[in-house]
Amino acid sequence: MLQIKEIQDVKGLKQFINLPWELYKNDPHWVPPLRRQLLRTLQGKNNPLLDNGDHAFFLVFEDGNPVGRVLVGVNEKLNREKTKKEGYISLFEAIDDQKVAFALFEAATTWLRQRGLTSVVGPVSPTNGDDSRGILVQGFDGPPVLMNSYNPPYYQRFFENYGFGKNMDLFAFYLDVNRLDEPRFDRVVSYAMRKYRFQIDRFDRRQLEREIRDIKTILDLAMPATWEHLTPPSLEEIRAEFRSLIQFMDPDLVYIARSGADPIGFVVGLPDYNQVLKRLNGRLFPFGWAKFLWFRRRITGARVFIQFVVPKFRNKAVNSAIYHRLMVEARKKGYSYGEGSAIAEMNKESIRSVEGAGGRLYRVYRIYRKEL
Repeated sequence: MLQIKEIQDVKGLKQFINLPWELYKNDPHWVPPLRRQLLRTLQGKNNPLLDNGDHAFFLVFEDGNPVGRVLVGVNEKLNREKTKKEGYISLFEAIDDQKVAFALFEAATTWLRQRGLTSVVGPVSPTNGDDSRGILVQGFDGPPVLMNSYNPPYYQRFFENYGFGKNMDLFAFYLDVNRLDEPRFDRVVSYAMRKYRFQIDRFDRRQLEREIRDIKTILDLAMPATWEHLTPPSLEEIRAEFRSLIQFMDPDLVYIARSGADPIGFVVGLPDYNQVLKRLNGRLFPFGWAKFLWFRRRITGARVFIQFVVPKFRNKAVNSAIYHRLMVEARKKGYSYGEGSAIAEMNKESIRSVEGAGGRLYRVYRIYRKEL
């Protein structure tokens, strides 16, 4: 018999977090998250999404054992700025039993209807960032790259059988660093930089506040108003994101394009720490730190996961110049692959740029939508 509970204490949150260890115990591709870090995230520490509205955690139990989970909530900031009445779901997980999935969906949609919401989207990022967005619907042949979703193929069936329809697909492109045609790109990029008078600057941690403000300026100008799923983050949200990422950043994978002193574009890449997390089983203590420090020096790939260019400089090879600089530096440091993700299907410019750099579409993540 199934029983569904709303989680309201730390003990319940730990059960919520621990569920995937049972679901994926025989799956060689699953990468365990850091338990302590995820607990802090779900308690609202440096989490812009949970700060932006009410939310709830639900667990489904069968014979006393957790068999499914979901986070449901309202992003008031997004609804206010986009004039919507929309809720979200995130961190969905369930055993291969449609009754369990439907119980979670029913709890989430009921919770949203009671608050006057008229639609639901998801799975969204649990931090309003670029982590765990959508469910994997294509490309189950290997472990996910840093911060990307991973799930069994049957999740797609659960969502669609319940009546969810596709809201958007997010694409992941594989980049073979060693196949970069450096001489050809050097010529193209050098010509564009001279013609349009811009330069590519490596991220400077010593000028962190300046870098954050420049990224904020770019996002305000570059994020299309027609994108219903995103609004430009506040300065504090960007600071919170960098506070969580700075310890993992490699400055040789983060670049800001400027025309004179004016910021016009940026890209953020991170080493694929999933190669390390896979060996830690969710814990840094007591011995995980030693493994972390040892294996981080052996990371062979990176995820390129945020890129924007202001409208005035689009179609002027700024995207290509940024990608080129990152790929050249990545090869110098011994990286063998990169993943450009997760790029929304309507973001044609970024898709063209990553394909121009040799990217091959190899994974697709899907965000669903349902009217309530």
